[in-house]
Amino acid sequence: MSHRFEVNAAPGHLIRRAHQISVAIFNDHLAAAEVTPVQFAILNALQNKPGVDQITLAKHVAFDPATSGSVIGRLESKGWVERRADEADRRRKLLVLTPKGLQALQGMHAAVSAVQAEILAPLSPQDQAHFMRLVTQLVAGHEQS
Repeated sequence: MSHRFEVNAAPGHLIRRAHQISVAIFNDHLAAAEVTPVQFAILNALQNKPGVDQITLAKHVAFDPATSGSVIGRLESKGWVERRADEADRRRKLLVLTPKGLQALQGMHAAVSAVQAEILAPLSPQDQAHFMRLVTQLVAGHEQS
C-alpha cells in the first residue's frame, strides 16, 4: 500500500513558502535601499547592541557566524558598519553602526513596518495575533532543543 505525501500540507514546505513570500515582499519595499533582510537584521541588532563582536552578533540574529562576515563586509563597503579594535583585546574586532548606517536604518523603519503588515495582511487581526503567538512558540521551542 503506497502512501501519498501532500507537500502542500507539510509544515516545512509551508514555512519555506512563507519565507519566500516574506523575502519577496521585503525586496519589493526596500529595493531602493539595496538591503537584504539579513543586512537589516544586522543593522537593527547593532543599533540595539553597539560594540558587539561578530560571533555574538551572528547568534543574536540567528545567522551563521562564518557567513555573517561577508554580510558585514558588504555593510562596511556601504559605509554603514565599522569594525573597531576592542580596547581590552586589540585582536578582537567590535562592530558599530556608523552615522551613515544609522541614518540608512532609520530610513528603512517605515518600509519594514509596511513589510510586516503586508506579510500578515491575508489574516484577520485576531488570526495575526494567534499566528504570531504560535510562530513565536514554534521558534522558541526549537531554539531550546
